[in-house]
Amino acid sequence: MKKYLAELIGTFSLVFLGCGAAVVSGISSTGPAGIGLAGISFAFGLAVVVMAYAIGPISGCHINPAITISMLVAGKIKTDDAVGYIIAQFVGATLASSVLYLIQSGSPTFVMGEWALGANGWGQGYLGNYNTTSAFLTETIMTFLFLLVIFHTTSKWGNSTMAGLAIGLTLVLIHLVAIPITGTSVNPARSFGPAIFASGKALQQLWLFLVAPTVGGILAALTWKGVFESAVRVNK
Repeated sequence: MKKYLAELIGTFSLVFLGCGAAVVSGISSTGPAGIGLAGISFAFGLAVVVMAYAIGPISGCHINPAITISMLVAGKIKTDDAVGYIIAQFVGATLASSVLYLIQSGSPTFVMGEWALGANGWGQGYLGNYNTTSAFLTETIMTFLFLLVIFHTTSKWGNSTMAGLAIGLTLVLIHLVAIPITGTSVNPARSFGPAIFASGKALQQLWLFLVAPTVGGILAALTWKGVFESAVRVNK
């Protein structure tokens, strides 16, 4: 239960801080201190960094169902733990979105739009207006690359003391590219929480952010196990 609670808190922190940065002081901020695309990217990345060092020793700091499923495919986590992790992650993301909604409701300018609370999406009316193919490819490829970094940095051949920083910076880079396309998910739980409250198009499009990151994570697990793990072992 300690591991599951750690995953719940970690995912809560990621969604609350990352989406909070986007909603409260991000690109559409009407205040003088809008942090823009780079600021939002660093908010998500730094949230992962701090959580990696805070709860990493307890649960491994997955805070992302795509990571948990990928680790399951790679044989690095048991099925019952994976199920517990995923449930905790979705609960944490939903709680974070509910708190963010309550906070935003206190603003006289708040309007619950189609993709409110930092919800992911694509198509006409969403940021760069990219189509479904672009969105699916982006989420799949970005998750694939993200997991490859995670697999190596957390392996016995990686630098464990720097793993959290490397993973967090990778997420920053991913956001810098993907925000205009999908708002950047690479994490089904991160997409689930805001979509539940935003409803509308965000909820209709949720399927892509459940499927594409999962596909990317599975492909990364198969690639790591089938290609790179043995290569790294030989080189070491």
